[in-house]
Amino acid sequence: MEGTAHPAHHPPYDPTSVARWAPEPDKRPGRTAFQRDRARVLHSAALRRLAGKTQVVTPGQRTPGWDASPRTRLTHSLECAQVGRELGAALGCDPDLVEAACLSHDLGHPPFGHNGEEALNEFARDCGGFEGNAQSLRLLTRIEPKRFTEERSVGLNLTRAALDAATKYPWPRGARPGDPASVKFGVYEDDRPVFDWVREGAPATRTCFEAQVMDWSDDVAYSVHDVEDGLHAGHVDPGCLLADPEREDIFRVALGRYVPADTDPAELAEALDRLLDMEWWPHNYDGSARAQARLKDATSQLIGRFCLAAESATRDAYGGGRLTRYTAELVVPRAARLECAVLKAVADRYVIQRAEQEQLRADQRIVVAELAEALVGRAPDGLEPQFRALYDRAADDRARKRVIVDQIACLTDVSARSLHAYLTAPLAKLS
Repeated sequence: MEGTAHPAHHPPYDPTSVARWAPEPDKRPGRTAFQRDRARVLHSAALRRLAGKTQVVTPGQRTPGWDASPRTRLTHSLECAQVGRELGAALGCDPDLVEAACLSHDLGHPPFGHNGEEALNEFARDCGGFEGNAQSLRLLTRIEPKRFTEERSVGLNLTRAALDAATKYPWPRGARPGDPASVKFGVYEDDRPVFDWVREGAPATRTCFEAQVMDWSDDVAYSVHDVEDGLHAGHVDPGCLLADPEREDIFRVALGRYVPADTDPAELAEALDRLLDMEWWPHNYDGSARAQARLKDATSQLIGRFCLAAESATRDAYGGGRLTRYTAELVVPRAARLECAVLKAVADRYVIQRAEQEQLRADQRIVVAELAEALVGRAPDGLEPQFRALYDRAADDRARKRVIVDQIACLTDVSARSLHAYLTAPLAKLS
């Protein structure tokens, strides 16, 4: 591309890329900086907690036809990491760096998935809001206890490149390019010092190449796997994808949410038909062992299709060599993006929008709101020791509220309900 330096003219990862906020020696010579980053994320408590956080279906929830083992934030992150590692390596990225970013990308998500994120954002509107990606940066650089300076915790103390690769939205609240009203952002105001260090020398609001690989891998993993889970659970009837009224519903869901609102629905119909015409598409899925194997093959085919489309288009644009950091942009063909968006809309329409799921989400919003208010009224009671100490040292009400948000964000679905019951039951008895 014109104006973009060829990656061969630059070292893949220079000393600034492998620098850490708090300098530290390598305890085991022979390991790369990015291998250490990957290991730190993989062994973190924050990653383990994702096993108890909602992806689409609440962990442990049993529904007719469901095998009681739905994907969680943890399994999604592991699958995203596998996709990202292979795609990144094919394009010349350090595979451990991309894997560390993929494992990190959802660490800041609170209990109850995006539903919990919306409830926490409402609670935190007067102290900077809440956004799962900004929370991930905060967790990696402040909350997750691994390294300390004399002043405070520096979290996992990952390299600059690893933190940058995990940053989907490199701008503060209200500063998204072209859309200042967007709720998506990547840093809270009191985390600006480390964010500015991470972004030192980076083009403003531009995501690095590894973050783009991570972002596409995330889209691929959850779009494909959510449809797989929906078919396996019986929520998605393959025949409905051939019926015009059902298809129109899917396209309405996609418009504005997964594709620009001015997208021609005919393009979405063509994208869906391309997938349905594939010889490996799991038509007439009935849950039998043979059908399950066919579904699993379709999942692999879809992931390969989307990754190869991005790999080929990016290589066509940039040629060979290692593509890293700010030497290239990931090129995803429009056809692949539309196919991915249609899959997201299918899962949204038939899994997320089920009536019982909306009832559950309403209950979850109440739990988060009541838990937050109970902690405001009773803190430091109810706070874990780590957050109790931060609460006691907080300079003002705004800072104390942020500590409460941090505590809630670290909870799993079950621990959020448990803490809610503990803090609200005594109040209920007094009323």
